[in-house]
Amino acid sequence: MGQVTHLAVEGMTCAACVTRVEKALSQVNGVDQVAVSLASHSARIEGPALSLALIAAVEKAGYDATLLQARHGD
Repeated sequence: MGQVTHLAVEGMTCAACVTRVEKALSQVNGVDQVAVSLASHSARIEGPALSLALIAAVEKAGYDATLLQARHGD
């Protein structure tokens, strides 16, 4: 298993917001897979992308993001 990063994402209010955040995160270099949840206002990102780059992408899309957890797998 590779690196998994969890972000808290603030400002999402609808499915279109989720799609916008998923698209922004998927374009970051090093992202293999993205899952964004409107219910928990969070994003789960798989891949070796830098946390700061992920947060910057979410902010550029118009939302606020903070790092919840980053974990490197074996």
